[in-house]
Amino acid sequence: MKWTNQLLGAGFALVGPLFAGSPDCPTPDKVTLQLKWVPQAQFAGYYVAKDLGYYKAECLEVTIRPGGLHIEPEEVVGKGEAQFGIAWQPGMLAARDRGEPLKAIAQVFQYSGMRLVSWKESGIRSVSDLKGKKVAVWFAGNELELLATLARHGLDPQRDVSLVPESMDMDMFLQRKVDAAAAMTYNELAQVLETINPATGKLYEPVALNLIDFNKEGTAMLEDRVIVTEDWIKNTRNQDIAVRFLRAAIKGWIYCRDHPDEAVQIVLRNAPTLGKSHQDWQLNEVNRLTWPSPQGIGMMNAQRWMETAKISHRYGVTKKLADRTAYTNEFVKKALESLKDIDTKGMGWKSKLVTLREGGQ
Repeated sequence: MKWTNQLLGAGFALVGPLFAGSPDCPTPDKVTLQLKWVPQAQFAGYYVAKDLGYYKAECLEVTIRPGGLHIEPEEVVGKGEAQFGIAWQPGMLAARDRGEPLKAIAQVFQYSGMRLVSWKESGIRSVSDLKGKKVAVWFAGNELELLATLARHGLDPQRDVSLVPESMDMDMFLQRKVDAAAAMTYNELAQVLETINPATGKLYEPVALNLIDFNKEGTAMLEDRVIVTEDWIKNTRNQDIAVRFLRAAIKGWIYCRDHPDEAVQIVLRNAPTLGKSHQDWQLNEVNRLTWPSPQGIGMMNAQRWMETAKISHRYGVTKKLADRTAYTNEFVKKALESLKDIDTKGMGWKSKLVTLREGGQ
């Protein structure tokens, strides 16, 4: 059986004004972008910007550094090993709480894509049902949304729930070695739905699962934003680099919105380990988290930022409430202003069908 979801597509390509080696760009500025996870469609906009020459057109030479289970972009950027990083707000705020001078300069995802998935027969229909259960979750800052949710329901992660490190796949969950597992709508949920149910010989269907949505729990936190260090962004030259980087990345994400099929092909060239239907699903779900962006893609919504900051503080992610100096819209606003003739909001976003196949192929 095939499982489908609906998301968007339609648009046009964009190209910037400068090229390395031209009189205006004799030598490109070299920067590194540290991803939060392995190469996949979650980061399609950055790969598109590189492959289609959007960075090059901005006189930038960008190295995209893959992430993984034990890589914290906050730490990598804080050490100066990368100028830009892709991070989630709770992890970034926790790092700032420890004294890391990090600042967010763009917010790509408008919603949280993290869920807690369990089997229908487990009886886990609410967070309170997790008491006494074994739950798999990624650490290195990825567990903070779950910890806040447990705290909201009065559950102690040390006594009431057994938290175990989650791998990069859903094998523990599929083999029933854990009662519930963290899953991103664009990745791990698809991994389950593209797996054959041995009882039926067909792909698992959503009706076989229970999902706890942190957006509905009131503990959802902003994900996938661009971070830098405060010291780096104070430099005027680096501010110019940041605007150029964001402008190219915005073009990349708009291309992903308007040309999802072509964007997936670019992702597959950079991340060949994941199958096409899986990457199709992933890009569509990422588009769902990104569009529409009423203020323009990359702009931080002050209310959502403060909600995440308060949740982080209320449930112990941070010791003190973060103030608004933790982010700035200054540079993404400049990037958007230079693209005023282009649709940077995606208010006309429309869906398309994506079909998952066995193994994500």
